[in-house]
Amino acid sequence: MRAINSKLLHVAVKEITLISRELKALVIGDLSARIPIIQGGMGVGISLSGLAAAVANAGGIGVIAAAGIGLLEPDGFKDFLGANIRALRREIRKARSLTKGVLGVNIMVALSNFADMVRTAIEEKIDIIFSGAGLPMNLPEYLHGSTTKLVPIVSSGRAATLLARRWLERYNYLPDAFVVEGPMAGGHLGFKAEQLEDPAFALENIVPEVIQAVRPFEEKTGRKIPVIAGGGIYTGADIRKFIEMGASGVQIATRFVATNECDASIKFKNAYIEASKEDLRIIKSPVGMPGRAIDNKFLDDVEQGKKKPFTCPYHCIITCDVEKAPYCISLALLNAQKGNLENGFAFAGANAWRIEKIVPVQDLMDELVEEYEASYKG
Repeated sequence: MRAINSKLLHVAVKEITLISRELKALVIGDLSARIPIIQGGMGVGISLSGLAAAVANAGGIGVIAAAGIGLLEPDGFKDFLGANIRALRREIRKARSLTKGVLGVNIMVALSNFADMVRTAIEEKIDIIFSGAGLPMNLPEYLHGSTTKLVPIVSSGRAATLLARRWLERYNYLPDAFVVEGPMAGGHLGFKAEQLEDPAFALENIVPEVIQAVRPFEEKTGRKIPVIAGGGIYTGADIRKFIEMGASGVQIATRFVATNECDASIKFKNAYIEASKEDLRIIKSPVGMPGRAIDNKFLDDVEQGKKKPFTCPYHCIITCDVEKAPYCISLALLNAQKGNLENGFAFAGANAWRIEKIVPVQDLMDELVEEYEASYKG
């Protein structure tokens, strides 16, 4: 009898272990994404309704990027503010018509039209606003009873503590979650150039730091504040590593570029496929932040001191010094999105060189889940 019980116990333990190895849903307030993967927002037309809806339909959280969204409009350079509001409103509505899943908008704090974008997203009842490139200190003041969730993007426990304390004191509101973005991410980076290679600032170190920073706020209010890891996450094994570290989910951007549903041109996507490890470089952006991009002649010209003539349609980034800027970054990214890489460049994460082919979003999501589960067998 004892042997039978022992056998039953062994089977039960095995079943519990298998269940624990399955990816758990990412829960943010009353929202739940079946697969704990957030598609990172990629500005100036890389992640619009097409990509966001596909990710949401596959069980993740799809994200529309607000940065430069209006430049894709016919009057984007003539009516910058109006075009951005109109385009964001349209893309949210279009995504909503394509999915019943969870949708978000990424709105950079550094945008000079930040308030307009936030108000528009909330008016359209977007599920989540992700906000980085600065600390969104006053974000809750736009809610006015809305159920939209607010998720700041931070790069340190100190920043998470500062923001949570400020929101609690001023608005009696805590972030609904935090995204922690590390130095291996693509695009503009929330670090100094010398910190990018410093192990102290690696994602593996700052995720536990942020988890520890939010714990006192969770204990004080009795509510969970999920922490999501992002920046350089490429495989299912990577996902497992950060979930075992205590993260509730991950943010992935680079891998979603090489999908059929990504809103960028095929030439933009092929730039990822053709890139080698040596092609990924850190640039000094005109907006005053370091950024990671795929090297090309445009960036070589800039590095050699050649100025790319431009007329600023609108001071779109607060930190951009238009008078001294060697080129318009919005125009360069817009050109790249359309496939005109001779007059622009592609932002990309540190692992972009590993991408070999363009696949459907559903296949990518399935692959990541399978890799996650397979990582336990190894």
